[in-house]
Amino acid sequence: MTPLPSKAQIRQWIAENPLQANGRDIARAFGIKGAARGDLARMIDEIEAEDGLPRAPRRAEGVLPPVAVLEVLAPDADGDLFARPLEAGVPTDGPAILIVPQKGDPALGEGMRILARLTRVTGEDHGYEARLIRALGTTAHKVLGIFRKSAEGGRIQPIDKGSDKEWRVPRDGVNEARDGELVEAELIGKRSMGLPSARIIVRLGDPSGPKAVSLIAIHQHGIPDDFPDAVIAEADGKVEAPLGSREDLRDLALCTIDPPDARDRDDAVYAEPDSDPHNEGGHILWVAIADVAHYVTPGSALDREARKRGNSSYFPDRVVPMLPDILSGDLCSLHENVDRACLAVRMVIDRDGRKLRHSFTRGLMRSKAALSYAQVQSAIDGSPDAATLPLLGNLRALYAAYASLKAARAARQPLELDLPERKIILNDEGQVTSVAFAERFDAHKLIEEFMVLANVAAAEELIRLKQPLLFRVHEEPSPEKLDALREVAQASGFVLAKGQVLKTAHLNRLLEAAQGSEFAELINITALRSMTQAYYAPQNFGHFGLALRNYAHFTSPIRRYSDLIVHRGLIASHGWGKDGLSPWDVENLEETAKLISDTERRSMAAERDTTDRYLAAYLSDRVGTEFSGRIAGVQKFGLFVKLDETGADGLVPIRSVGREYFRYDEETQTLTGADTGTTLGLGQRVTVRLAEATPTTGGLVLELLNVEGSTRSPAPRGKGYSPRKGAGFKARSDGIKKKVTRTRR
Repeated sequence: MTPLPSKAQIRQWIAENPLQANGRDIARAFGIKGAARGDLARMIDEIEAEDGLPRAPRRAEGVLPPVAVLEVLAPDADGDLFARPLEAGVPTDGPAILIVPQKGDPALGEGMRILARLTRVTGEDHGYEARLIRALGTTAHKVLGIFRKSAEGGRIQPIDKGSDKEWRVPRDGVNEARDGELVEAELIGKRSMGLPSARIIVRLGDPSGPKAVSLIAIHQHGIPDDFPDAVIAEADGKVEAPLGSREDLRDLALCTIDPPDARDRDDAVYAEPDSDPHNEGGHILWVAIADVAHYVTPGSALDREARKRGNSSYFPDRVVPMLPDILSGDLCSLHENVDRACLAVRMVIDRDGRKLRHSFTRGLMRSKAALSYAQVQSAIDGSPDAATLPLLGNLRALYAAYASLKAARAARQPLELDLPERKIILNDEGQVTSVAFAERFDAHKLIEEFMVLANVAAAEELIRLKQPLLFRVHEEPSPEKLDALREVAQASGFVLAKGQVLKTAHLNRLLEAAQGSEFAELINITALRSMTQAYYAPQNFGHFGLALRNYAHFTSPIRRYSDLIVHRGLIASHGWGKDGLSPWDVENLEETAKLISDTERRSMAAERDTTDRYLAAYLSDRVGTEFSGRIAGVQKFGLFVKLDETGADGLVPIRSVGREYFRYDEETQTLTGADTGTTLGLGQRVTVRLAEATPTTGGLVLELLNVEGSTRSPAPRGKGYSPRKGAGFKARSDGIKKKVTRTRR
């Protein structure tokens, strides 16, 4: 904790800064935060009583109660949190309210509601200080839905999948919304009997328009999609970084390799054989990353907005970027043949792909080409084009280095899931034209391996320098999830042994055994679901999936705030400038980790919902069509089926599973017919008919036509139950018997 200054030090500072003589400026000057600000205020009051103290002008005063409900506002440039009152009859345009945190208080964030005790202060640029009594949650509950007009005002039909509760809109809350429009509304008044009341706050237009699909998810999940004027103004004032004290890397043949529709280019790569005779067959790798920290400095408006967003969000028709386009698409993007600021790491690896050493630098680079994965792969396969032909030697060096890294990867045994990615193809109007498997080349894997190695180097460098950082953490699966995976594996004829410390190599043996079989997708999906979710933390708990002890995100600062924190750590620890990790960054590292882990999950949910809506729109004119698929989820209310053709997930409601009563077993993830003994479980092949497709919610309702002979989920243990073939389903009993009695691998 920063010690309080003496009265003599305060008097001297006031004499040197006569126009900044209020308490907040004094606290900022001496680094006084939290509860210590109260002690500082008392010292200032004593100085004022002794010899007078010139004060900065205060804002207009208002009258606030001693206890009030407040909404937390965004942190200011110094990281201080302010609030505005929410209760009726309390002025919202009065003096500023500073939140003074006490030891043990929970972390507060923008948009939270709190009950706080207010204290009037004088001589500050705020009129009140608030001390937390208790947190009340987020701001007023909001809903996104379709407005249906009526004589009394109207109603809002929610678009949340699975929600059927409507909201009533009184006449004075319609906000000129038209019937059938997509709107955002907030709850008004207290909940009581009947429908909740709401007022429309935003009109979003035609919900059936193709461009509305991602817009729905953006608003529904609260992803900020407009930059404040102050952020835009700050970004517009940025200019290209000069060479200055940077290392000149412009002669290094770095190039970028990205998807053809890449909207930003974070990273560039270069490789060459190592000429050191002591490292025969080794390679030198360079990974250069956009120097976002030069433009987004700690405490700036850009920094606060980037931290709030946490990451960019990617949708089939648009990107909601973490940074304004002038930065993400221009000044920070490593475009070809232009000078760009970068942080680069030079890594030396041996012929087996082991990293021998690394060194970081802050430099200025010039990309020699902006290439796509397909271009690079085609060049290596013998068909270079005009862009790749001059760089063919460099590309071959990259692939030679990648071959060595593959050997190291094989020895390390990271988790090798094989889950083909489906890509939604849109036309110019934003309508889905097809759903295809995304092509995956060695060029993709090459870049991934280089980025993983650079991330490891960044983590190891900051650990060596004892610099705080954010680790990317992926903990091992829970015993319960492993048991569920083991059940599915055994039912499919495979083995995941018990009684050993789990390593990714054990899971890889299971995945390899299932490869090429009809159970491959099931085993891969179940293994993925058994994994814990990765997150950010200041503590290092390792990365289970990658089988790495030290791992941090360094390679994508344009689209991830975590990487920007790592860049600042490198800048601060190497003394490369004043834009490194700030004391506020360090003090709030835990809170930042939680915040950006949450925003990452928010983006993933929004992206997933958008995909569901696009797929529902794509399938909406095929209602009544039969599809093949596989049971991907089992709940007491029905089955989730993943369709083979599109990868879309649909629900078979329990009412349409069969005419008998089905008993749900959570432990084995099965539904068992009370009369026939039919057992339905994960991975079974099914034929379904599409009954409903609702683009506004992304919901698909399916009818179960038959269950073909495939994996039979095991009977509930200890219940003495032997499943029988169910009437009404096409079960190939011979095939089932063969699969259950096959030799275990």
